Amino acid sequence: MVVSINQVTKRFGAKEVLKNVTLTIPEHSVFGFVGANGAGKTTLMKCMLGLLPLTSGTITIAGQPVAFGQTKSNTHIGYLPDVPEFYPYYNAREYLQLCAVITNMQKSERAPRIKELLELVGLSHTKSPIRTYSRGMKQRLGIAQALLNRPKLLICDEPTSALDPVGRAQILSILQAAKSETTVFFSTHILSDAEQICDRVAMLHEGTIIFEDELAALQEQVDHQFVFTFTTTAEHALSQLNDLEYHISIEENALIVQLSSESERMQFIRQLTDRNLVIQSMHAHKKPLEQVVLEVLK
Repeated sequence: MVVSINQVTKRFGAKEVLKNVTLTIPEHSVFGFVGANGAGKTTLMKCMLGLLPLTSGTITIAGQPVAFGQTKSNTHIGYLPDVPEFYPYYNAREYLQLCAVITNMQKSERAPRIKELLELVGLSHTKSPIRTYSRGMKQRLGIAQALLNRPKLLICDEPTSALDPVGRAQILSILQAAKSETTVFFSTHILSDAEQICDRVAMLHEGTIIFEDELAALQEQVDHQFVFTFTTTAEHALSQLNDLEYHISIEENALIVQLSSESERMQFIRQLTDRNLVIQSMHAHKKPLEQVVLEVLK
């Protein structure tokens, strides 16, 4: 495990922000840390970085215990805040070159590593100064900076929260690619983003972890429901099935069909073939992460 958080509590005066938080984060995964704004996510990340003292409990990162102040564990961490700041008169390459010098990266490693990262984040051909960059471009440069020294853990604090759909998709794609060389701790309140790229998900609610598991385990199959898409529209497919006694609904150009057994599923597929409906895809219907959260919060 890259990260071990054990019974961490953090108080500010009489207010208990984190309550006996325990998490373990495996290597080369994208670990989703979800929760509403104000749940305590940023407080825990600051504790992981040694920026806040713990009231009680321990945190270990890459085998190093985290201590308040100057902590050796930070040599293993890359950090992307929700609003990264840069020297505005540099361009992306110049800024990463400056970071490489400041962090004492070996000269022979600088150029190839910077080239690799600029290609990863889609800024290899950008020569304009950072002051002209969009929010999404700055977030992508922030990821490149955080990955520069090959950290074992990349902590991202709400990296997609203020981006448009295209910018969000770009950041999610980069983070998913980054797990081949590091572990990504992805804090977000946007559940659909976590659903797209995370291997494991934990939810913090009012300072307490209310669930933690593999995403696939959380999104268990919904009551023997299956999702079918066809080479035609879902509406047309449904019109061809009106005489059949199945519970069928439409969701995002797919049919959601209740099939209680394997024999019933095979029978349904044969009936589709009889009506010349060509199946494009078929899979078990999984709970959206939002539904999982709402069920837990009830």
